Amino acid sequence: MRKRLSLFTVAAIVVAALIVLAIWFSQRDRSEPRDVNAQTMPSASVAPVIRGSISHSLTLAGEFQPYQVVDVHAKVSGYIRNIYVDIGDKVHAGETLAVLEVPELNAQVQGTVAEYARSKDEITRAQHEVVRAQSDAQAIHADYMRLKQASAAQPGLIAQQELDDAQSKDLASAAQVDAAKSALAAAEKQSAFASADNQRVHDLEAYTRVTAPLNGVIIWRYADTGALIQAGTASDVQSLPIVKLSQSDLLRLRLPVPEDAVQYIHQGDPVQVHVDAVNRTFTGKVVRFTRNVSTDTRTMETEIDVPNQNLTLMPGMYANATLRLAHHENVLTVPIQAVIQNGSQSSVLIVDAQDRVESRSVQLGIQSSSRAEIISGLNEGDRVITGAQGRYQRGEKVRPIPAQNVGEGQ
Repeated sequence: MRKRLSLFTVAAIVVAALIVLAIWFSQRDRSEPRDVNAQTMPSASVAPVIRGSISHSLTLAGEFQPYQVVDVHAKVSGYIRNIYVDIGDKVHAGETLAVLEVPELNAQVQGTVAEYARSKDEITRAQHEVVRAQSDAQAIHADYMRLKQASAAQPGLIAQQELDDAQSKDLASAAQVDAAKSALAAAEKQSAFASADNQRVHDLEAYTRVTAPLNGVIIWRYADTGALIQAGTASDVQSLPIVKLSQSDLLRLRLPVPEDAVQYIHQGDPVQVHVDAVNRTFTGKVVRFTRNVSTDTRTMETEIDVPNQNLTLMPGMYANATLRLAHHENVLTVPIQAVIQNGSQSSVLIVDAQDRVESRSVQLGIQSSSRAEIISGLNEGDRVITGAQGRYQRGEKVRPIPAQNVGEGQ
C-alpha cells in the first residue's frame, strides 16, 4: 500500500513539472515573436532608393529605305555607244554612265555653227552699210546747207526747185541712215537667235553623255550597248531608263510612333539605331515627321536619317531604333520590379529600420526599362522589396538580402 502511494506521488510530481514547463514555454512564446529565430524568419530581396538620372525610351522597329531613288533617262534619243556601269557599281555625281550615238545631232551642230557664223557676217555687212549711209547723209546735208545759206544771202540766186530737191535728198539720206541702223539691229537679233540655237544644239550634244545626278549605287541596269533609247522628255513615248540609281550614303528609317509618344518627338533629336544584320549600333536623328496621327493605327510616321558613308547598311535591312522621349537628372529612382500597380494607384513595400515590412503609396514619374522615378512617398536610402511582394504581411519581420541586377543604370 505504501509502495503504491510512492508511485502516485512521483507521477504527480512529474505531471506538475511538465505543467510548469509548458506554462513557462507558453509565456516565453507570447513575450517573443516567432520570427526572432533567424533560421525561420522569411528573407526579402531589397534595393535602396538611390538618386540619379533616368530616361524614358521607346524602341521601334523599322526598315531602311534609300534617301533617293531615281531612274536615269537620256535627254535625247539615240543608240548606246558605250555603257560604263553595271549593277552594284558606286558612282559619283557628274560621272559618265553611258554615251549615246546620235548622227543627226552632229549635223544639227554643224548647221547651227554655220548659221551663227553667217549671222556674224551679216552684222559686219550691216555695220558697213550704216557707215556708208551716214557718210552719204553728211555729204548731202552739207550740200543742202550751202545752197540754203547762199539763197539766204542772195535771194533769187538759187532756184527754189533746186533748193527743194536738195532738201528732199537731205531728208532721204537721213532716212537711209535710220534704215541701215534698223537692218543692223535686225542682224544683231538674228545673230543672238543663231547663237542661242547653237547653244541649244550643243547642250543636246552634251546630253549624249548620260551622267549621274547624285552619289549612289547602281541598283538596276535596263539597257546594253547598241540599244535604242528614247528621249525621256517625250510624254507620248514609253521611254526606257538606262539605269536605276539609289542614294545610299544616307538612309531613311521610317517609324510609326504611338500617339502617346508624339509629344516627345522633336526635329534633331538623336536616335540610337541597332541593326542585327551587322550587329552594330548607329546614331541617327529625327529629321521629319508628318505631324498627323493616323486614325487607323493611332501612330505618326516619323523619319530618321542615318549616315552610311561606307555603305555598311543596305536598303531593306531591319533595324531597332531607340528614341529617348524624356530624361531627368538627380531624381529618386527604384527598380521597376519594386513598384506595385493597383489600377491608377502605385505603392511599394519597404523594410524599415527594425526589418519590418511597411507599405508606402508613391507617385511615379517617368519610367525606363529597369527603373522608375519616385516623385513622392520615399526618401533616399529607403529599402524597397524588389519581388514576390504578395508573400509578405504588413508588420512582418524579415531578413533583408541585397538584391542583385536590379537596374542600377538608366
